[in-house]
Amino acid sequence: MNLKQIAKDTAKTLQSYLTYQALKTVLAQLGETNPPLELWLHNFSADKIQDGETYIQQLFREKPDLALRIMTVREHIAEEVADFLPEMVRTGIMQANMEQRRQHLERITQINLSDPSPDTEQQTISDQSNEQ
Repeated sequence: MNLKQIAKDTAKTLQSYLTYQALKTVLAQLGETNPPLELWLHNFSADKIQDGETYIQQLFREKPDLALRIMTVREHIAEEVADFLPEMVRTGIMQANMEQRRQHLERITQINLSDPSPDTEQQTISDQSNEQ
């Protein structure tokens, strides 16, 4: 397990996600102030936002002012969430894992009374024979 590479990949994914969140914020702002530009940005961004850095590069070629605006919003969002994000991720993963384990345990220990397995049915017949 290469933890350094995992950290790099996670950071890149998070960076792209923050680019997406910044885009959503800018689209909402433009929707109120400049609907035609909002429509243009929405159409331009369709299917391009998977890699945040590639998206910003493409946007710089078309509309540098929007690329700068999205980068500024992305940086602001990153500054605001950076302090508490690691603890939230750790806590979220621990809680999700606990819930997944709980659900799994419930599934594997659930007795199906409507359609007993042959083993369960045989055990019931055996138990009844022993009681007599």
